[in-house]
Amino acid sequence: MIQLAGISKRYGPYLAVADLSFEIPHGQIVAMLGPNGAGKTTTMKIMTGFIAPTSGSVSVAGFDVRLDRIAAAERIGYLPENGPLYPDMTPRQLLRFFGEARRLPRRTLDSRIDEVVANCGLGEVSRKPIGKLSKGLRQRVGLAQALLHDPHVLIMDEPTAGLDPTQIRQFRADLLQFRQTKTVVLSTHALHEAEAIADRVLLIHRGRLVFDGTPAAMRAGGSLEQRFHDLTAGAGRRA
Repeated sequence: MIQLAGISKRYGPYLAVADLSFEIPHGQIVAMLGPNGAGKTTTMKIMTGFIAPTSGSVSVAGFDVRLDRIAAAERIGYLPENGPLYPDMTPRQLLRFFGEARRLPRRTLDSRIDEVVANCGLGEVSRKPIGKLSKGLRQRVGLAQALLHDPHVLIMDEPTAGLDPTQIRQFRADLLQFRQTKTVVLSTHALHEAEAIADRVLLIHRGRLVFDGTPAAMRAGGSLEQRFHDLTAGAGRRA
């Protein structure tokens, strides 16, 4: 479903991502881990087509992100950290705005808005200004936006940042439901989150892939925290 082949990204002399390659099959939940500045967000932006790599190629659902960006974007739902939510809009107004921007047919859009509002637990606040909602509910609005066009791939950058334990538990349950129909990639600093929901961990350090395997394989012989330290010893670079 997702294929990265030899991806590198330079900002002048600075190498943010270095020859990164991996494949993610349909239905897998993948946690992308790494220290601050490791290159996780840069990699996600390349995967979504938001920025172009300096070298290498990315394909999503068989579409080259550089050569056929629109077709790839139609199959990606993206939830960036602190994503764009307009506080004066209601969740329904925001979803309609994004749906029209994606040129969803009106009848399809009406149906999809009702569906994601229900699935993301926004029914009671769907007509309330987003600026009046809690952090957890705003995150659910962002998730509804990412799911609106029923994408094959869901990419999320720090989706549980700032949520309380109850909100994190609910968000985790939401993600596990997607395994049947979607491929999910999320970045996180919370190692326990990766262990709880991920089928696979990609650990990035200084723009390079230093571990690719299951959470259990990463934990083998010690704790996740110790293994994370062992694999990322030394200061990472900011990406």
